[in-house]
Amino acid sequence: MAKRSLMSKGLTASMPMTGEMTDAPALVAFDFDGTLTVRDSFNAFLKWRAGPARWTLGIVRLSPALLGYAFNRNRGKLKAAAVREFLKGATQTELESDARAFAELYAPSLFRPDALAVWRRWRAKGAKMVIVTASPDITVAPFARGLGADVLIGTRLAFGPDDCALGVLAGPNCRAREKVVRLKELFGEEVRLTAAYGDTSGDTEMLAIADERGYRVFRGRPI
Repeated sequence: MAKRSLMSKGLTASMPMTGEMTDAPALVAFDFDGTLTVRDSFNAFLKWRAGPARWTLGIVRLSPALLGYAFNRNRGKLKAAAVREFLKGATQTELESDARAFAELYAPSLFRPDALAVWRRWRAKGAKMVIVTASPDITVAPFARGLGADVLIGTRLAFGPDDCALGVLAGPNCRAREKVVRLKELFGEEVRLTAAYGDTSGDTEMLAIADERGYRVFRGRPI
């Protein structure tokens, strides 16, 4: 089972940062779905890519997983089931191309204007901008590049030797504690965020390591 990283697709990984690096730029992290956007981008991508008939069939076939989620609240299992149902067998190249097309079509209707204003304000100050999302990095990457993000951290999909999606996640779902684990992988164990923004309980741990914490502070809707 091979892991794929979006860092090689134009989003650069940062060197580890410690508290001793006083001259380091501000490090600012944004959740993606619900924070920068008004709705879940991955579900929207799957529905768009599948088309009405295939989407409806897929939801029916996902009924056991949806029922299970009602009891166990395990978002990782539900996401893995959706990946298996809708993306298994697709090549990485196909998914990257589809993700670019989706972003070009839907970015204007997804982004919160007030969230973008804060993003751009930090960007203008020279901050290192990080998106930390539970959505697959491969589907968020075009949006991240469009925003000028320095780093994208997201859930990884697994691909086989033939470059086709195996229909499983390559590692844990990137939410809650996993967001901090992934931040530490890149920026070091003592990482401290200058600011962080999120909108669900899945962002609590990330917000806890930030000096400025923005929880559900964005309410804007696309015009």
